[in-house]
Amino acid sequence: MSTASGASRDGHPVQAPGGLLLCRARPRSAGPAARLLRERMLIAGAGPGWSVLVPEGGPWRHGAEPVDRVLTGWAAALAVGAAWPVLALWWDTDRSGFALASGFHRTVGYEWLADGTPVGEDEAMRTFATRLGLDPVLDVQSLEPLTRPDPVADARVRVSGLLAVLTRAGVLLPAGLEPGEPGDRLRDAVRTGPDAEQVEWTGRRAAVGAGLGVVKSGGLGSWLRGPGAHTLAAAQLAVGLPLTVRGIRRHSGGRIAVGAALTLHGALSLAYGRLRAYD
Repeated sequence: MSTASGASRDGHPVQAPGGLLLCRARPRSAGPAARLLRERMLIAGAGPGWSVLVPEGGPWRHGAEPVDRVLTGWAAALAVGAAWPVLALWWDTDRSGFALASGFHRTVGYEWLADGTPVGEDEAMRTFATRLGLDPVLDVQSLEPLTRPDPVADARVRVSGLLAVLTRAGVLLPAGLEPGEPGDRLRDAVRTGPDAEQVEWTGRRAAVGAGLGVVKSGGLGSWLRGPGAHTLAAAQLAVGLPLTVRGIRRHSGGRIAVGAALTLHGALSLAYGRLRAYD
């Protein structure tokens, strides 16, 4: 797989692998959660109630793992226990696409070949619109053309079309942050913004505090205070630990991220329950 920008044999642009994450949360909420991924990223506002995360690196840069798998794994890890969904946008030399993660829902995604050929189910696009709370008539009608053949719309145009629909949901990417651009250009576009911040691993103690804050304020907050907290925590640990081990053995960053997030949330839930028992 090539990582250089240029032109392919069929005339469509060849894109260096890259991507970004859109969180339906402000940076002050998404930032602490992103630290749990243990990846250096830049975060900035992306419209009212939205933030964008741009990785500074990634295993796809050296061909260790496909960019779609890594970004989808990161989105799922961020969305576990949070009250807000996470949208991964990704592209490489052959395809472009998206994956939407929301709590414990099954991740929904869609992709296009480099020439814009749709590869996905129409139902996935409708599910995507529903989970983001888009208009079931106007927005869905605007998304439908993205699922149909169009000889003049390549993969980059398709992702841009998706973002155009999301502007009605408040998404406003920083200037210069365009789908299909290589990672260094994406980082430069975000870094020059007035509200850009660095997100990185700051140690286990800080991560535990950040993780507990995310879980308490997110979709699992009521569970932490309810009778099902212990059961849910045990289930998270039962799924998270084996998934993390499997990801390490297979060098899968996506599996490691999701497994680690599940394990951490489960452990935090149990710890929180014990602390409340002493109150």
